Amino acid sequence: MVNLTSLNPFSPSVKATAVVSDLRIYPIKSCRGISVRSSFVTRKGLDLDRNWMFVAPKDGKQHKFVTIREISELTLVETAFASAAGHVAEGGEDDLELVISIRNHPEKRVMIPARPTREWLENHTKYDKVDIWGLETDGWVYGDDVNSLISDCIRQDVKLVYKGPTPRVLRGNGAPDQLGREESTNFPDVLPLLLANEASLHELNGRLKVKGANEITIERFRPNIVVQSGEAWSEDDWKRVRIINGEAPSGTFVTSGPSTIDIDVQAHCARCQVPNVNPETAEKNAHEPWDTLVGYRRIDDGIKWKPCFGMLSCPRNEGRVRVGMKMEIIETTQNHVYIKGF
Repeated sequence: MVNLTSLNPFSPSVKATAVVSDLRIYPIKSCRGISVRSSFVTRKGLDLDRNWMFVAPKDGKQHKFVTIREISELTLVETAFASAAGHVAEGGEDDLELVISIRNHPEKRVMIPARPTREWLENHTKYDKVDIWGLETDGWVYGDDVNSLISDCIRQDVKLVYKGPTPRVLRGNGAPDQLGREESTNFPDVLPLLLANEASLHELNGRLKVKGANEITIERFRPNIVVQSGEAWSEDDWKRVRIINGEAPSGTFVTSGPSTIDIDVQAHCARCQVPNVNPETAEKNAHEPWDTLVGYRRIDDGIKWKPCFGMLSCPRNEGRVRVGMKMEIIETTQNHVYIKGF
């Protein structure tokens, strides 16, 4: 039987392919992430990714977000998921708990619902306004029973916040006039998903090794979807990619569907010096990998003073993603220009 999909004149041609090699979620912004084998892509990003962040009084704001940029010790705050029965989980259970602990001190931990109901939030947190990148949104602020553990660890008073119901509409490269639709996210810096290429990390590590610097892991760049692609920096030109998470219906005219996840690749990810922080120790290297990246990765005319690693992206639809799935690059461009969103 002929598969009519291959005859569909509207079906995009495949420019290249890659394989999903790692999936990473960061439940709390700037804290230690979790590598998982399977996740669910939502329009706001990977399920349970950056639903929480820490805030502190700063710059006249009562609840202004804080990150590794100011407090590198946040990398010592570890996250994990467990079911009510106690076993480690990847995010699917209804009774899921978020476990927050301190590196090398497993006895220092708190557990909160990973999918809190409105009723639970009203009984255990305070609904308030919070500031992220100078823009106001809403959140549910936790009390001292949760916050004291982290404040003691980093020696600074902070409060944990869960994203409220008001949409945090994308700006910059994700704004409606750029994306062609309105989308929102929780607490990522810019856009819902960050894609990264293992080949690019390998190429960077080769340069670091020549300079006598230590090689680094992909965790330094805090991506969500990591792929194995043959050519380093090929992701710079991606415009639309498609994850194949099942067989398409045979003999049907489809350009996407429940068996695929289409992702708009909107911008290069311009980098600060967060990757200089070792996530294992919270120690910040004074030079690398920043110095090396600045030497050859200032590639975007929209933000020339910063080097780029990874691609900021927005899902078009939702679906299950697993390590080992095929990713197709179906549109490319050499015209990516970073647009400041905050």
